[in-house]
Amino acid sequence: MERPERSAEAPQEAAPLLPRPPLPPSSGLCSARCALALLAHGSLLVAYALRATLSIAIIAITGGSSPTGNRSAPGPRLPQAPVYNWSAETQGIVLSSFFYGYSLTQALGGYCAGLFGGKLILGSGLLLSSALTLLVPRAAELGVGFLVGLQALLGLAQGVIFPAQYTLWAKWAPPLERSRLMNIADAGCTFGTFSALLVAGFICQSLGWPLVFYIFGGVGCAWCLCWFLLVYEDPACHPWISPREREYIVSSLAHQGSSHGHSLPLGAMAKSLPLWAIAIACFCTDWLFYMLLTSMPTFMSNVLHFDLRENGLLSSLPYIGNGLGHILAGLLADFLLAQRVLGTAAVRKLFSALGMLLPSVFLVVVPYIGCSSTAAVVLLTLALTIISMTGAGININHIDIAPRYAGFLLGVTNTVGIVSGIIAPTAVGLLISQDLQAGWRDAFFMAAALNVFGIIFYTAFGSGTVQDWAREEPAEP
Repeated sequence: MERPERSAEAPQEAAPLLPRPPLPPSSGLCSARCALALLAHGSLLVAYALRATLSIAIIAITGGSSPTGNRSAPGPRLPQAPVYNWSAETQGIVLSSFFYGYSLTQALGGYCAGLFGGKLILGSGLLLSSALTLLVPRAAELGVGFLVGLQALLGLAQGVIFPAQYTLWAKWAPPLERSRLMNIADAGCTFGTFSALLVAGFICQSLGWPLVFYIFGGVGCAWCLCWFLLVYEDPACHPWISPREREYIVSSLAHQGSSHGHSLPLGAMAKSLPLWAIAIACFCTDWLFYMLLTSMPTFMSNVLHFDLRENGLLSSLPYIGNGLGHILAGLLADFLLAQRVLGTAAVRKLFSALGMLLPSVFLVVVPYIGCSSTAAVVLLTLALTIISMTGAGININHIDIAPRYAGFLLGVTNTVGIVSGIIAPTAVGLLISQDLQAGWRDAFFMAAALNVFGIIFYTAFGSGTVQDWAREEPAEP
């Protein structure tokens, strides 16, 4: 019974030339929607910096050398920071406990954002994350169990942030500006991790590891004050937005309706092929992304015999490339839409294909380039950079097909992606435990094959138009 519905939608998706909308007011730094993009960028930067602090500071917590590989210089020091004798297994449990909480509140965060507003949910999640970060030194002092519980709570708090942001953008981002506005915001994730890599190691070495959590947590609390003061739920509530910009945003989004109520069309969502296409593509691309992010240092060390400590910048290159790639992909996608070169569905599929297939090609090539560590590092860095193009593809597609439920849907697909992020490193470990060289080759081939399957499914069933079940006003009890 799905076939007639898809064939009815096909003319809309195939037509790249849509009626030209009214000329938008300035989208420069002075516009309210661009200001929201910068504030969301800052919020995600803070959130991901908070998330990364423990993974960097744990080297100092357990008595290892600083993340830069340099020992502390002799001379007067602050009171000695405590050191804990945690085994590698214990450290793994502590670091992974974040994701147990993080995976539980994705869909719930999107649902609550639809009811109470994205500003409140995002700000509350970030404020709670910042406050919990301040408690990390005390939790470590009390014992590993307390720290594991605290990290799980931190994951619960941060799980609502991304879905809440999408709920905000459903009210703020005009269709022809979604890609660049949302990708500017999303770039804060990688720049936040990059910032933590640069700063946290220096603080550990110079001031002691507890100061990492006090400084980052304090900055997070201060940033939340800016968020609550400067962000508004929708253009109608904004006191400083120009009438012209308000009218442009409201008129461009008038067709998509308001936020959802207490009820959700779960049955229709479960039967929606475009939503399944996004979910499967997210699983496949997140498998590749998390595999590279977590396993690349191990591959460089075990296979290429490369010591990452000798070059901190090299380990940060993927974050720089991924963040810049997000911004450039968003600008290019919106340019293609604004010039009516391609329709929404074609743009989303094009950027998803490039962001999934090109990294897959690079992965397949890596095992055959011999002992050239430079070439391998370049290919792996390019893979993590180009995968950011999916930010203008599958990531934004939630708002295209169901703007009313964008936050909830992102929470669902993010949960699927997190599952792949948990499975992928485990699969890599199992493969390389049998045979190092062949194991890495098989791990790269598996990730590439998954992405090829994901983009084929997404290309076949993905959509760029609002689905019928997302147009209907939710029935309230």
